[in-house]
Order: sequence, then C-alpha cells, then structure tokens
Amino acid sequence: MIPPGFIHDLLARVDVVEVVGRHVELKKAGINHKGLCPFHGEKSPSFIVSPSRQTYHCFGCGVHGNAIGFLMEHTAATFVEAVEDLAQQVGMVVPQDERSPEQRERAKAEKEKQHSLTDVLARAADFYKAQLRKSPRAVEYLKGRGLTGQVAARFGLGYSPEGWRSLSSGFPAYDDPQLVESGLVISPDVEPGEDAKRYDRFRDRIMFPIRNVQGEVIGFGGRVLDKGEPKYLNSPETPVFSKGRELYGLFEGRQAMRQRGYALVVEGYMDVVALAQHEFGNAVATLGTACTAEHVHKLFRFTESVVFSFDGDAAGRRAAVRALEAALPHVTETRSVKFLFLPTEHDPDSYVRELGAEAFERCVETAVPLSRQLSTVAADGCDLSTPEGRARMLKQAHPLWNLLPDGLLRRQLLGELARQGQLPEAELQALWLGEPAAAPAAAPAPAERPRWQPKAEWKGGKGDWKSRRDRDAEPRPSGPRAVPSTPTDNAVRLLLQHSELWETLAEEDRALLHELPGVHGELIHWLERHLTHHGASPWAVIQAGLVADGHGDAVSRLVGHLQALGIEELEPAADLARAVTRLRSQTSTPLPGGSGATDDERRRALEALARTRERHGIPPGKMP
Repeated sequence: MIPPGFIHDLLARVDVVEVVGRHVELKKAGINHKGLCPFHGEKSPSFIVSPSRQTYHCFGCGVHGNAIGFLMEHTAATFVEAVEDLAQQVGMVVPQDERSPEQRERAKAEKEKQHSLTDVLARAADFYKAQLRKSPRAVEYLKGRGLTGQVAARFGLGYSPEGWRSLSSGFPAYDDPQLVESGLVISPDVEPGEDAKRYDRFRDRIMFPIRNVQGEVIGFGGRVLDKGEPKYLNSPETPVFSKGRELYGLFEGRQAMRQRGYALVVEGYMDVVALAQHEFGNAVATLGTACTAEHVHKLFRFTESVVFSFDGDAAGRRAAVRALEAALPHVTETRSVKFLFLPTEHDPDSYVRELGAEAFERCVETAVPLSRQLSTVAADGCDLSTPEGRARMLKQAHPLWNLLPDGLLRRQLLGELARQGQLPEAELQALWLGEPAAAPAAAPAPAERPRWQPKAEWKGGKGDWKSRRDRDAEPRPSGPRAVPSTPTDNAVRLLLQHSELWETLAEEDRALLHELPGVHGELIHWLERHLTHHGASPWAVIQAGLVADGHGDAVSRLVGHLQALGIEELEPAADLARAVTRLRSQTSTPLPGGSGATDDERRRALEALARTRERHGIPPGKMP
C-alpha cells in the first residue's frame, strides 16, 4: 500500500492542467481552463480544470477528480500505475508497498517487459511505414481504395515486404527473443540441437498498427493486397495485446467521438480507415473477435452512444447477437445502443465509397434501437401468431432481459415483451422475477374405476403362477432405450463435450451448424455465446451452464445414454469431422447441371466439393 502522505505530496507537485492538457485541448477561461469533456460526447465545452484546487469537473456528466483519478478514468490505468506515472514525471520515487520483495520484483520485471515490447513494436511500425514508401504496388493499392496520404499517415499504415526475413533489415539481431514474444516473428518448435528456422509473421501485407489508449503500438493487423488467405492476419495474444480488450482506431477516434456524439463499431480495419477518409473518424473495429462486454465498457468511457454496424448477411447478424449480449449489461437510461445493418452487397468501406458520406449518415440515423433488436433476436424462428411461438419467444427473451441492469429501461422492456407475447405484464413479471403466480383452483379429478388385474402371472406349467411382486423383483435388462444418434446429434454433442473443437471448424461449417433447426440450432447458438464470453471450457462447466439456462432435457437426450454406458471418444476431433461431413452431405444442394448451368458454375461447385473433401481427409470419389 502506498502511504497517504506520499499521495498528498505527489498531488501537491503535479499540475493537473498539464496532466489533463496532454489528452484534452484546454483553453483559458478566467482563473480556470475549459475544454470538451473526454468522458461523454458534447459539442459545447462544460469540462473545467481548476489549477487552484488541482481538480477537474464536468458540468455535463458530473465526473470529477484529481490528476490520479483522471489518468485512471481516461487511460484505464490502475491506481498504482497512475501514481507511478505521475511520480516519474516529477522525479519522485514511489515508496515500497506491502508486497513481498518477490512480488515487487515480478511486477517491476513485468512492467519493464511491457515497455520493452512496445518499443520493439514501435520500431517495427516505423520499419513498415518506410517499406510502404518503397513499394509502388502497395501505394497504388491504398490509392485504389480511395485513401489519401494524410489518412494513411494518421493511422500509421505500412507494408510488410514479401520476403521471409524482411524484418532482419530493421532488426539486426533477428534472433532477439522479443521479436517472437511480440508476435512479429514465428519460431517453430524444433528438436534440441537443430537450427530454429525463424520467419516473419507478416509478409506482403498492408500493415495496420494497433494502439492502446495511451497511443503505444501493441500489435498489428495485416491485410493481403491481392487474393490470399487469411484476408486479415492479426498479432497473437502477447503480454501487451489482448483482442478481447482492445479496439482498433480508439486512440485515433476519441476526439471525433466527442464531436459526433457516438462511437461507430465496424468489423474491419479498412472500414475504420475508409470511414475516416470520409469524415467519420469516430469508427473503431474489433480485432478479429466478437464484441465483448469489456469492449463496450471501454467505449462508454468516451461516449454515451454506440452504434454497431454489421453486414446484412447471416454472419453479420450472428455478430450482432453477440454485440447485443455484450452491450446489455452496460445499457442505462442515459446510454444509447443502436444496430445498423447495411445491404448484403455492402460493407461500410464499399458503401461510403460508392454512395457517399451523406448516404451513410442517413443509414446511421435509421439504425435499430437496442430494444427493437432485443425483440427481433428473441423472436427469431418464432411464429408469433401461435401460442407456441409466443411462448418460445418469451423463453428466448428471458436470458437477454436478465442481462439488463435494474432501472427504467429494464422495466419498460418487460412491458414491451409482455405485449409482444400477449401475456399480462404482471404475470410475466411474476414468472421472470421468481414470484409465485396465482393459479386457478383445479377441479377434483373424477374417481377412476379400478381395472381388474390378475393376482399372479402365468409362468408356463399347469397351475404354475408367479406373483406380480416376485415378477417385479426380478432383475430386468439394463441399458438405454434410445433412438440411434444422427450425424446432427453427434456433431452437436461432440462440440458441447469438447468445446475447444469449435475453433477448428471452417466458417462454412459453423454457418451450417448455426442453421440447424430446432433444439440443435439453439444449442449451437448457446455454445457460441458461451465461447465468446468464457472461452473453451471443460464439459462439466458447459453442462452446468446448459442446465441453468433450461437446456437440461436436450443435453440429457444427446449425452445421457453415452454417459450411462461410460463411453468416451478416443478421437473426438476426427469423429467431429466425420459427423460434420455427413451432415454437409445430407444438406448439400446438387451440383449444377443441365442446360441451365454454365461450365464456370459447374467448375466452382466441383472445386468447393473438393475443398470440403480435402479439409475432412476424404479421398476423392468417396463419401462417408
């Protein structure tokens, strides 16, 4: 623990105007300084910094504090990190805390490693920018996407050459372990005594530096110039880079968020840069992963309104569901979340380039409010003209509604969902809040006449009867009486029991599983939500979560009989591949043929089939 006396001395030596002024444009206003609040969107300045009191206060959103609090709120620094940062600026040494010497040494070493890695990544960013100027092909590619040199410089765009060891010209010590630890270089595992054949992770790609809110380079995203896979390649998780916490373009877009009053969340790096080219500098992008609650929490530190923009295809709508679930816990009466769905043939980059900024602005103005998006997601696959469909809609809405914090919005949405489900609001409230609902008294059932039953059972010989009691006492054949498992059953069961296998599936296979009807599709949707928020988990954790969310019966049908027999797969990955292949063969459409299909259509269909066979290890000419 840092002594309070030191904190008092530190705050007496730092200048809050200077600290805040590094992040906010301030202007003198009498004895104080004034600027646009960095914690919420506003057009007229209501953010006051007082040099006499050494505090800041916003009359718009009410935030206030000292220099330490500002750094914690604005840069996501911890208390200790903020104190250490300020102490370093004024030449003070933070006194030893109550941690053990080992803990202090570990913390110090970790911080030094993080600084060292960001230095390495900054050098790499400079190298890639220099290479962009030397590559006419890469420059022409960016010009073809409508980008100017000013926007490319603002985002620090670069180019990674085609060679396997191009970074060796920027880092003479190519065997430096930090090149591997920072994710810039790949070093395959080799046997002892063998030479490690290192090579650059990024080759022949446009490079997008990823910065944290302090402006430090913490990773990269690389996009191919021509055709190739993957289209986007991201830095791996490192001590300074976590995809689930960082957003591309947040450092560059904070000021524009305040000016426009909202943050625009898109799916790709190029979308962010293209929108900035057309004066939408308030765009950010997730880093090759679904939007998380931490992403939303970070955005609400800079604005009170967030608009999610997604492609209109099936993948985009699935991503919107994940974003809805991430946003619900952070939505209040003063925070706005909307969802923008572009036509299926467009992404934000192509839309703004072809139709212009005004057309895109009109799309943003018509974005779907969070309340309507929640109702739409809950009603997916439900026929609301039938009692069964309305009951299913309410069942799907309940876990989403539960994510909302207590408040007026939660109360309003309960009434909306009750009306949509044609159920009295008080009754739905009683059901969802666990209160007992009044039930009409049941009429007594009419007495049933007992049926005649023999006192004993014929056993086989004359007069040889066996009593019913003795018959029931005899052991009966044990074992599950279950319908044989289908490929659909097997695929869903294997993914639930081995959730880490989801990442091994190709995107088209995931899409196929998402389209499964009935309970199978519901289980796949549940699994992806779990993986988004919690990652791959042991089967016991998955099972407990499914039961808690009302899927216990479905899980018992899929898994129960195998558990009763003690059966475990020896090769679950191979079994899953076979199950998905069989499932795809059952649902695939015929190859184009006849006079209505062109040679090019038949060729593309055969190539797709060959890729599917190759991915699952099926020899040509054979299908399981």
